[in-house]
Amino acid sequence: MNTKFSDALLARKQAGFIPVIPDIKCTSPKEGDLLRGRDPVEAAKLLAKAGAPALSIVTEPKNFGGSIELLERIAAATTLPILRKDFITCAEDLKLTKACGAEAILLICATQPFPLLVKLYEEALRIGLEPLVEAHTEEELILAGKTGAKLVGINNRNILELEKDDGTVSATALLAKYKPKDAILISESSIQTPAQAQAAVRAGADAVLIGTAIWQAENICECYLALSKGMGDHVNGQHQSENMRFET
Repeated sequence: MNTKFSDALLARKQAGFIPVIPDIKCTSPKEGDLLRGRDPVEAAKLLAKAGAPALSIVTEPKNFGGSIELLERIAAATTLPILRKDFITCAEDLKLTKACGAEAILLICATQPFPLLVKLYEEALRIGLEPLVEAHTEEELILAGKTGAKLVGINNRNILELEKDDGTVSATALLAKYKPKDAILISESSIQTPAQAQAAVRAGADAVLIGTAIWQAENICECYLALSKGMGDHVNGQHQSENMRFET
Protein backbone atom coordinates (compact mmCIF):
# COMPACT_ATOMS: atom_id res chain seq x y z
CA MET A 1 0.00 0.00 0.00
CA ASN A 2 1.35 3.41 -0.95
CA THR A 3 2.08 6.11 1.60
CA LYS A 4 -0.67 8.64 2.20
CA PHE A 5 -0.16 11.69 -0.04
CA SER A 6 -0.10 14.24 2.78
CA ASP A 7 2.12 12.06 4.97
CA ALA A 8 4.69 11.82 2.17
CA LEU A 9 4.85 15.62 1.92
CA LEU A 10 5.26 16.06 5.65
CA ALA A 11 7.99 13.42 5.82
CA ARG A 12 9.95 15.20 3.09
CA LYS A 13 9.54 18.52 4.89
CA GLN A 14 10.69 17.02 8.19
CA ALA A 15 13.78 15.67 6.41
CA GLY A 16 14.80 19.26 5.70
CA PHE A 17 13.75 19.56 2.08
CA ILE A 18 11.10 21.61 0.32
CA PRO A 19 8.51 19.01 -0.70
CA VAL A 20 8.35 19.53 -4.47
CA ILE A 21 5.56 17.64 -6.21
CA PRO A 22 6.49 17.16 -9.88
CA ASP A 23 3.53 17.83 -12.16
CA ILE A 24 3.54 15.24 -14.92
CA LYS A 25 1.80 16.91 -17.84
CA CYS A 26 2.36 16.39 -21.53
CA THR A 27 1.46 19.81 -22.89
CA SER A 28 0.88 23.31 -21.56
CA PRO A 29 -1.71 25.63 -23.10
CA LYS A 30 0.85 28.40 -22.68
CA GLU A 31 4.15 26.65 -23.42
CA GLY A 32 3.08 23.88 -25.81
CA ASP A 33 4.73 20.45 -25.93
CA LEU A 34 6.57 19.76 -22.68
CA LEU A 35 7.68 16.18 -23.20
CA ARG A 36 9.75 16.86 -26.35
CA GLY A 37 9.93 13.16 -27.08
CA ARG A 38 10.54 12.02 -23.51
CA ASP A 39 8.62 9.15 -21.94
CA PRO A 40 6.59 10.56 -19.01
CA VAL A 41 6.65 7.21 -17.20
CA GLU A 42 10.44 7.00 -17.34
CA ALA A 43 10.62 10.66 -16.27
CA ALA A 44 8.37 9.90 -13.29
CA LYS A 45 10.68 7.07 -12.26
CA LEU A 46 13.72 9.35 -12.47
CA LEU A 47 11.99 12.01 -10.38
CA ALA A 48 11.09 9.39 -7.78
CA LYS A 49 14.76 8.43 -7.65
CA ALA A 50 15.68 12.11 -7.23
CA GLY A 51 13.60 12.26 -4.06
CA ALA A 52 10.11 13.33 -5.11
CA PRO A 53 7.76 12.47 -2.22
CA ALA A 54 4.69 12.31 -4.45
CA LEU A 55 3.59 12.90 -8.03
CA SER A 56 0.87 14.93 -9.69
CA ILE A 57 -0.53 13.45 -12.91
CA VAL A 58 -2.58 15.65 -15.24
CA THR A 59 -5.18 13.47 -16.95
CA GLU A 60 -7.14 16.20 -18.79
CA PRO A 61 -6.71 15.36 -22.50
CA LYS A 62 -7.88 18.36 -24.53
CA ASN A 63 -5.70 21.15 -23.16
CA PHE A 64 -2.98 19.31 -21.24
CA GLY A 65 -2.50 16.13 -23.28
CA GLY A 66 -3.15 13.82 -20.35
CA SER A 67 -5.04 10.57 -19.97
CA ILE A 68 -6.25 8.18 -17.32
CA GLU A 69 -4.04 5.57 -19.00
CA LEU A 70 -0.99 7.68 -18.20
CA LEU A 71 -2.00 7.74 -14.55
CA GLU A 72 -2.39 3.96 -14.55
CA ARG A 73 1.04 3.44 -16.16
CA ILE A 74 2.81 5.69 -13.68
CA ALA A 75 0.96 4.19 -10.72
CA ALA A 76 2.15 0.76 -11.87
CA ALA A 77 5.74 1.94 -12.40
CA THR A 78 6.31 3.80 -9.10
CA THR A 79 5.36 3.43 -5.45
CA LEU A 80 4.83 7.16 -4.87
CA PRO A 81 1.42 8.49 -3.85
CA ILE A 82 -0.27 10.14 -6.81
CA LEU A 83 -2.53 13.17 -7.12
CA ARG A 84 -4.86 13.12 -10.12
CA LYS A 85 -5.30 16.58 -11.64
CA ASP A 86 -8.34 17.05 -13.83
CA PHE A 87 -11.67 18.85 -13.89
CA ILE A 88 -13.55 16.52 -11.55
CA THR A 89 -17.32 16.93 -11.68
CA CYS A 90 -19.00 13.78 -10.39
CA ALA A 91 -18.70 10.78 -8.09
CA GLU A 92 -17.89 8.52 -11.05
CA ASP A 93 -14.74 10.56 -11.66
CA LEU A 94 -13.72 9.85 -8.07
CA LYS A 95 -14.33 6.12 -8.36
CA LEU A 96 -12.29 5.95 -11.57
CA THR A 97 -9.47 7.89 -9.90
CA LYS A 98 -9.33 5.45 -7.01
CA ALA A 99 -9.52 2.42 -9.29
CA CYS A 100 -6.59 3.65 -11.39
CA GLY A 101 -4.20 3.88 -8.47
CA ALA A 102 -4.28 7.50 -7.26
CA GLU A 103 -4.25 8.41 -3.57
CA ALA A 104 -5.42 12.03 -3.92
CA ILE A 105 -7.75 14.05 -6.12
CA LEU A 106 -7.83 17.72 -7.12
CA LEU A 107 -11.08 19.58 -6.46
CA ILE A 108 -11.15 23.12 -7.88
CA CYS A 109 -13.27 25.76 -6.16
CA ALA A 110 -13.57 27.86 -9.33
CA THR A 111 -15.12 25.15 -11.49
CA GLN A 112 -18.16 24.07 -9.48
CA PRO A 113 -20.80 25.41 -7.11
CA PHE A 114 -20.03 25.09 -3.41
CA PRO A 115 -22.68 22.40 -2.64
CA LEU A 116 -21.18 20.13 -5.33
CA LEU A 117 -17.67 20.85 -4.05
CA VAL A 118 -18.71 19.71 -0.57
CA LYS A 119 -20.43 16.61 -1.97
CA LEU A 120 -17.33 15.62 -3.95
CA TYR A 121 -15.07 16.33 -0.98
CA GLU A 122 -17.10 14.08 1.31
CA GLU A 123 -17.39 11.32 -1.30
CA ALA A 124 -13.65 11.39 -1.93
CA LEU A 125 -12.98 10.87 1.77
CA ARG A 126 -15.55 8.10 1.92
CA ILE A 127 -13.82 6.03 -0.76
CA GLY A 128 -10.31 6.67 0.58
CA LEU A 129 -9.05 9.55 -1.57
CA GLU A 130 -7.40 12.64 -0.10
CA PRO A 131 -9.01 15.75 -1.60
CA LEU A 132 -6.72 18.65 -2.47
CA VAL A 133 -9.04 21.67 -2.61
CA GLU A 134 -7.64 24.36 -4.90
CA ALA A 135 -8.25 28.11 -4.62
CA HIS A 136 -7.07 31.15 -6.54
CA THR A 137 -8.72 33.94 -4.55
CA GLU A 138 -9.33 34.83 -0.91
CA GLU A 139 -13.00 33.95 -1.29
CA GLU A 140 -12.20 30.52 -2.71
CA LEU A 141 -9.68 29.84 0.04
CA ILE A 142 -12.32 30.60 2.65
CA LEU A 143 -14.68 28.20 0.85
CA ALA A 144 -11.96 25.55 0.88
CA GLY A 145 -11.81 25.94 4.62
CA LYS A 146 -15.55 25.51 4.90
CA THR A 147 -15.33 22.09 3.25
CA GLY A 148 -13.09 20.96 6.10
CA ALA A 149 -10.12 20.56 3.75
CA LYS A 150 -6.85 19.49 5.34
CA LEU A 151 -4.99 19.65 2.02
CA VAL A 152 -5.33 23.02 0.30
CA GLY A 153 -3.75 24.42 -2.85
CA ILE A 154 -3.22 28.00 -3.96
CA ASN A 155 -2.99 28.12 -7.74
CA ASN A 156 -0.84 31.12 -8.56
CA ARG A 157 -2.48 31.19 -11.97
CA ASN A 158 -6.15 31.31 -12.97
CA ILE A 159 -7.25 27.84 -14.05
CA LEU A 160 -10.29 29.37 -15.77
CA GLU A 161 -7.82 30.91 -18.22
CA LEU A 162 -6.17 27.47 -18.56
CA GLU A 163 -3.16 28.94 -16.73
CA LYS A 164 -2.24 31.16 -19.68
CA ASP A 165 -2.12 34.22 -17.42
CA ASP A 166 1.11 35.52 -15.93
CA GLY A 167 0.69 34.38 -12.36
CA THR A 168 3.48 34.72 -9.82
CA VAL A 169 4.31 33.24 -6.45
CA SER A 170 3.14 36.55 -4.96
CA ALA A 171 -0.38 35.09 -5.08
CA THR A 172 0.70 32.59 -2.44
CA ALA A 173 2.24 35.38 -0.38
CA LEU A 174 -1.03 37.32 -0.50
CA LEU A 175 -3.35 34.41 0.25
CA ALA A 176 -1.43 32.09 2.58
CA LYS A 177 -2.71 33.88 5.68
CA TYR A 178 -6.24 32.77 4.79
CA LYS A 179 -5.41 29.07 4.70
CA PRO A 180 -7.59 26.84 6.90
CA LYS A 181 -6.15 26.13 10.32
CA ASP A 182 -4.00 22.99 10.47
CA ALA A 183 -4.23 22.50 6.70
CA ILE A 184 -1.23 21.51 4.57
CA LEU A 185 -0.79 24.28 2.02
CA ILE A 186 0.57 23.64 -1.48
CA SER A 187 1.65 26.49 -3.76
CA GLU A 188 0.89 25.54 -7.37
CA SER A 189 2.10 26.90 -10.72
CA SER A 190 4.35 29.81 -11.76
CA ILE A 191 7.32 28.59 -9.70
CA GLN A 192 10.36 28.63 -11.95
CA THR A 193 13.41 28.84 -9.68
CA PRO A 194 14.69 27.60 -6.31
CA ALA A 195 14.37 31.18 -5.00
CA GLN A 196 10.69 31.22 -5.92
CA ALA A 197 10.13 27.84 -4.27
CA GLN A 198 11.76 29.17 -1.12
CA ALA A 199 9.66 32.34 -1.33
CA ALA A 200 6.48 30.22 -1.41
CA VAL A 201 7.62 28.36 1.70
CA ARG A 202 8.50 31.59 3.50
CA ALA A 203 5.02 32.86 2.65
CA GLY A 204 3.44 29.87 4.38
CA ALA A 205 3.36 27.02 1.88
CA ASP A 206 4.25 23.56 3.17
CA ALA A 207 4.95 22.19 -0.31
CA VAL A 208 5.10 23.33 -3.93
CA LEU A 209 3.76 21.77 -7.11
CA ILE A 210 5.95 22.44 -10.14
CA GLY A 211 5.57 21.24 -13.72
CA THR A 212 6.73 23.44 -16.56
CA ALA A 213 10.04 24.52 -15.00
CA ILE A 214 11.07 20.90 -14.48
CA TRP A 215 10.08 19.88 -18.00
CA GLN A 216 11.92 22.80 -19.58
CA ALA A 217 15.16 21.98 -17.76
CA GLU A 218 18.01 20.33 -19.61
CA ASN A 219 18.27 17.74 -16.83
CA ILE A 220 14.99 17.29 -14.98
CA CYS A 221 16.50 15.57 -11.97
CA GLU A 222 19.19 18.15 -11.36
CA CYS A 223 16.49 20.80 -11.67
CA TYR A 224 14.35 18.88 -9.18
CA LEU A 225 17.19 18.64 -6.66
CA ALA A 226 17.85 22.39 -6.90
CA LEU A 227 14.16 23.22 -6.40
CA SER A 228 13.81 20.96 -3.38
CA LYS A 229 16.90 22.18 -1.56
CA GLY A 230 15.92 23.17 1.96
CA MET A 231 15.78 26.60 3.50
CA GLY A 232 18.87 26.42 5.70
CA ASP A 233 22.49 25.31 5.70
CA HIS A 234 21.68 22.41 8.02
CA VAL A 235 20.38 20.39 5.09
CA ASN A 236 23.28 21.03 2.74
CA GLY A 237 25.14 17.86 3.59
CA GLN A 238 22.06 15.73 3.19
CA HIS A 239 21.21 17.49 -0.06
CA GLN A 240 24.69 16.97 -1.43
CA SER A 241 24.49 13.25 -0.68
CA GLU A 242 21.50 13.07 -3.01
CA ASN A 243 23.08 15.28 -5.67
CA MET A 244 24.08 12.52 -8.04
CA ARG A 245 24.12 12.65 -11.83
CA PHE A 246 20.96 11.60 -13.60
CA GLU A 247 20.58 10.96 -17.28
CA THR A 248 17.44 12.48 -18.72
